[in-house]
Amino acid sequence: MNNEQLVLAKRPDGLPGDDVFRFEETDVKKPGENELVIESIYISVDPYMRGRMNDAKSYAKPFNIDEPLNGHVLGRVIQSNADSFKENDVVTGHLPWKKYNTIPAESVQKVASTDVPLHLYLSTLGMPGHTAYGGLLNIGKPQPGETVVVSAASGAVGSVVGQIAKIKGAKVVGIAGGPKKVKYLTEELGFDAGVDYKADDFKEKLAEALTDGVDVYFENVGGTVSDEVFKYLNRFARIPVCGTISSYNSKEDNGPRVQGQLVKSQVLMQGFLVAQFADDAEETSRQLAQWIQEGKIKSEVSIADGFDKLPEAFRNLFTGNNFGKQIVKVSDALD
Repeated sequence: MNNEQLVLAKRPDGLPGDDVFRFEETDVKKPGENELVIESIYISVDPYMRGRMNDAKSYAKPFNIDEPLNGHVLGRVIQSNADSFKENDVVTGHLPWKKYNTIPAESVQKVASTDVPLHLYLSTLGMPGHTAYGGLLNIGKPQPGETVVVSAASGAVGSVVGQIAKIKGAKVVGIAGGPKKVKYLTEELGFDAGVDYKADDFKEKLAEALTDGVDVYFENVGGTVSDEVFKYLNRFARIPVCGTISSYNSKEDNGPRVQGQLVKSQVLMQGFLVAQFADDAEETSRQLAQWIQEGKIKSEVSIADGFDKLPEAFRNLFTGNNFGKQIVKVSDALD
């Protein structure tokens, strides 16, 4: 059985080009006791992985040169030497970017149901959904009638943040890039307003949408977008900081100092990692699944077809060429 993996060939300088990655043929290791062979079906590409390509200390260990990248994968069991799994079980886990992985059984979990689109386990029912739920409700704590602003609002995390905020009775303003994405926010997801950060009149449109100020700002992008939002922070506003994707490929730090604004309006600004909400994962999954079934949460997905599309799909996260959650389909085995 032929196998293929994608390794990190060198550290990137800015946006990772094709020379940063290298495809390699490799073997499929025979499973030992309590091990499984997993065929990758869908591979998730996520912005946080860009930081792991740098040789710098962070909350996640850097990728090693000449070793496979890794991330969230949905796959199926094709061989099992573990009593708790059987052939064709659908599983998710944090796995190397390979077409086939031989791993300990405890490295993956069975999906709760195969009656929903399976890609949801890498988006709304997976890490992005849990990130949105945990960050918004534990740190943002939106109240009915408050104004919630979310950047990268059409993305995998931001779109769920906005929809949960609406469920909680807040006014929701989403910031996204391009008329198509802004229209999606208001017409499909039910946001109260959408603002195009790429438009020439971005500052004016943002001001129109934020006449009541900002009570919760779910921070996904940083940069000049956030510089504008900070001007409208209300007293005791809360800012869950999920990420700052606009700076992930920057070669040096830039931007204003926000401490004065935080003091003036007594703002809470808190970074977080989805792992800190792990104890609530089961309840989070249950609630998200219920909202999906009730039609209260919708999701968009961009699926690139083929293992060879992984580098391009990853770059799409930073160029805005994806819509919603970016996933790569590796196999048609579950079609």
